Amino acid sequence: MEHRLLQSFVAVAEELHFGRAAKRLNISQPPLTKQIQRLERELGVALLERTKRKVELTAAGSVLLEEARSLLQQTEAATELVRKTERGETGHLSVGFIDAAIYSVVPAIVERFTRSYPDVTLELSDLRIPDQVRGVSEGRLDVGFIHPPVSGKHLAIETVLVEPLMIAVPQQHRLASHAEIPLAELANEALIQFPRSINATLYDQIIGLCQSSGFSPRIVREATPKQTIIGLVSVGLGVSLLPKCLENLKRDGVIYRAISGSNLSIDTSIVYRSDRLRPVTRAFIDVVRAVARENYCKVDR
Repeated sequence: MEHRLLQSFVAVAEELHFGRAAKRLNISQPPLTKQIQRLERELGVALLERTKRKVELTAAGSVLLEEARSLLQQTEAATELVRKTERGETGHLSVGFIDAAIYSVVPAIVERFTRSYPDVTLELSDLRIPDQVRGVSEGRLDVGFIHPPVSGKHLAIETVLVEPLMIAVPQQHRLASHAEIPLAELANEALIQFPRSINATLYDQIIGLCQSSGFSPRIVREATPKQTIIGLVSVGLGVSLLPKCLENLKRDGVIYRAISGSNLSIDTSIVYRSDRLRPVTRAFIDVVRAVARENYCKVDR
């Protein structure tokens, strides 16, 4: 049975008047009459009893009315689901992020996306950069929040946030009273840093920055995630060089200070497969771009 014929039948069955049904369907009455006749021929039953005075449903017509309503509702629901999927408004999205990003870009982006796309199931995973790159490359992750550089076939990378490096010191530390700290002041300090395996590029850049300031850093402990590093700093076990966004991790006993003079800019980016952009992934990336433009487009120094 054609969808159009069922719509015509339901209109007549509910109105019990061909003229009103035709007006409701925005067609003239003769084509509507022919459609009902065609439907009756296809089914081999009479659906309506027609006289000059009234139109009534037959027993078969009453049964078809309920079934037709159900079929039309299912069709409309399926059509809307398909359209929502094409618009990226439904489905499943898997997103990875580095631990620092949860203190910068991720919360605002997730809030905006879940508010704009409430029917999308969003799965979030705290993952190391190499695991995110593998996940995106293999299709297990749709989008990752990482520190570049990364490389891989079909991988697209877009900057979301650029921020400076900061120094986290214990509240009672001799440097805590400084508004800005020259990096050379850390020459004899115990440093607590993330392992090189977490982000080799940033790790090496930090080492190089210290060396350019005239000293080799004395890294006494390595820890992960960065929340753990902050916890160790808070109890006086050392100082740490961390992205500025970690200031948003409010921890008693820790003071964050800017580095005076030469410094590093730390780039937080999204990574995704440019050749496998599902509608829901495109929708998420659009939200990332919008939030980045509104909040994080300038280097915060």
